[in-house]
Amino acid sequence: MRIARVEHHGAVRAAIVTPEADAIRVLPPEVGVADLLGDDRDGFAALAREEVAIAAVRLLSPVQPPTIRDFSVFEQHVEGVIKLGSPDAKVPEVWYASPFCYFSNPHAVTGPASAIAVPPGCAALDLELEVAAVIGRPGTNLRPEDAGAYIAGYTIFNDWSARDLQRAELDLGLGFCKAKDFANTLGPWIVTADDLEPYRTGDRFDLDLRASINGEELGHDTLANMAWSWEQLVSYASRGTWVRTGDVLGSGTCGWGCLMEFWGREGRDSRPSLQPGDTVSLAVEGIGTLTNTVVEGVEPIALR
Repeated sequence: MRIARVEHHGAVRAAIVTPEADAIRVLPPEVGVADLLGDDRDGFAALAREEVAIAAVRLLSPVQPPTIRDFSVFEQHVEGVIKLGSPDAKVPEVWYASPFCYFSNPHAVTGPASAIAVPPGCAALDLELEVAAVIGRPGTNLRPEDAGAYIAGYTIFNDWSARDLQRAELDLGLGFCKAKDFANTLGPWIVTADDLEPYRTGDRFDLDLRASINGEELGHDTLANMAWSWEQLVSYASRGTWVRTGDVLGSGTCGWGCLMEFWGREGRDSRPSLQPGDTVSLAVEGIGTLTNTVVEGVEPIALR
């Protein structure tokens, strides 16, 4: 099942997507995406009556997450980006010890075709090709062997980054702030976990991941290269706390899934930063394609 949020006749509605027919079935107002993430999704989906063309609605972020945890589980990506500081830099040993994550801004969620404004003061805007798991029911202190049952489905995640702001924030050591909280793009819809089972290889999904800028391919990877499984990520996220319905867990950027990795491996001048007018497309096998265009931002408000 493919679960979407759409704007239809001026109202936000949950919907079921039939991609082979380029159509969606709109659900009644009383049924939300959270209902479709739970164990009774088939019963709620049966309430969809009105079918319209996908082109007749505006696709929104498929979920409005209460929290966003973003991990970093692709070793090749880490190997590349740390070389921007030193060509001899190695992946820190602590990276191999645990699937670390940071919290991002749920108030900055954007969807398919949303215009992405360059954040104030940024001169090094970057894309990040990720997949995100969406939690379907609450749980705490979950074991990896049980955690898969708490994942409702998966969507594409573009964790846009202001790389110049990021460098300054990392020097302070408090984590990300304005480098990350201006746009977290999810979409085009959520594919339920059972739909991706044909791509499963052991405890990974062998999904082809590709990023392009203005129609030119940037790089590609496979989701099977995750150093930690989704079940392990959910288990870690729930350690000593809760994951709840609608929470989003990002995989972190895949190999060759951002400009910064090229800057680290090939030099800062090897690829230009994203500029207003650039169109970024992220394609994930089994899920779909997420496309956005960069637009001019605003100047930062000066602080004394």
